[in-house]
Amino acid sequence: MSKKGLLVYCTVPSQKVGREIASELVSNHLAACCNIIPGLTSIYEWQDKIEEDEELLLLIKTTEEKYPQLEKKIGELHPYDVPEIIAAEIHRGLAPYIQWLDETTKGE
Repeated sequence: MSKKGLLVYCTVPSQKVGREIASELVSNHLAACCNIIPGLTSIYEWQDKIEEDEELLLLIKTTEEKYPQLEKKIGELHPYDVPEIIAAEIHRGLAPYIQWLDETTKGE
């Protein structure tokens, strides 16, 4: 793998927002693929209150090289003041898939 692959987790409030963000990331070669997973219930503290919201999860496959631009783009598009954007390094994966990930995110 020429670049370090990352799996980025990002919660979104709706299918519409998730599709918009995913489409922008993929079309701008900031991500090779985004999965939208519905059915999450998030419970968290925000501004000294316990909140509970129905959300969706974006699983975003990208590279370490593209991460700064990806984070910036999500920040521009996301409706939350502080969106959840968490990245985990991909340590292993099917070689052809990892190669595809690298090649897909090379475009500008």
